[in-house]
Amino acid sequence: MHYTKKLIGLAAVGILAVGCGSGDSSGTAAAPAGSKPDTGQETTAAPQAAPLPVAVDGPQKDVLDSSSDGQLKVLPKPDNSAPFTERVEHKLQEQVLGRVKVPGKTSAECPDGVTQKAGAVSTCNVTYEGAVIPYEVKISDSYKEGGFMTFYNAKPLKGLLVAKVVYDQLFEQYGSGSGRSDASKLACEEFPAATAVDFEADSGLTCQYWSKYGNEGDGGYETLRVKAGPYGTSFEQVR
Repeated sequence: MHYTKKLIGLAAVGILAVGCGSGDSSGTAAAPAGSKPDTGQETTAAPQAAPLPVAVDGPQKDVLDSSSDGQLKVLPKPDNSAPFTERVEHKLQEQVLGRVKVPGKTSAECPDGVTQKAGAVSTCNVTYEGAVIPYEVKISDSYKEGGFMTFYNAKPLKGLLVAKVVYDQLFEQYGSGSGRSDASKLACEEFPAATAVDFEADSGLTCQYWSKYGNEGDGGYETLRVKAGPYGTSFEQVR
């Protein structure tokens, strides 16, 4: 299921009223003795954040418990006689599925193939639900031509945010089973089904929770920036 991306900007508005007086001192009446001067300032309540549209009230059923679940396998699997590049492309798809633990449509392509030489670095692209994650594939420095096994390291160059994983992680970290007593009314924006983002960069996407400590202690929503780290989704509180 695809989600439409909506970005909701939250702007704090400060109001400062400035009192104006006449420049002619002859037209100014003296204030009665003991009276308090009118400062001309108005006190306004801090602006409240609006609730986000996607309520998160429990774990996401499509997020599987194990990365080795059979639903995360890509079939058919190429046999050992298939070209090396084809086998790497297959493995990369399963690597992405194993990381997010949510079944989805995948494909992979190494445009110039995977060079099978010691220390060689090749570029591949893996697509998950429309999001493209570039990978760097490096052959082991100890590779010897004609060897029975080829060892390589596949490193993603971008993070992957999957909507269901974000919602699931939000509930796990801030929901009823998290041990936190200050968080309730969890919600997020409507995220795309999947989106590729730079590691640890602000994705521009947000979630929130209601806290009794929010809104300067009066109770209100706390906003969380959503980021993709090397080990998964992370949240950063907006101060």
